[in-house]
Amino acid sequence: MNRKLYVGNLSYDMSSQDLEQAFSSHGTVESATVINDRDTGRSKGFGFVEMATEEEAEAAIAAMNGAEIQGRALKVNVAKPRESRGGGGGGGRGGRW
Repeated sequence: MNRKLYVGNLSYDMSSQDLEQAFSSHGTVESATVINDRDTGRSKGFGFVEMATEEEAEAAIAAMNGAEIQGRALKVNVAKPRESRGGGGGGGRGGRW
């Protein structure tokens, strides 16, 4: 099991500090990040929490999955590894312009 957790269905008002505080009662939180939209800076409604041990991660999933925070039922599970998005732009047409 991994120590990094995906947390979905967050309130758009929740901050990274709020997320860390919510999970801290289930173990040592090494990092907590709410993902924000690059253009608007507004929360995308999900984030990631990394716990200190796998046991704490399991306890956090058991306690927080389905728990209601700021009026929203959280979805908590093990984070999947980030997929490669492939290389650069390109997109030019072959031949002369």
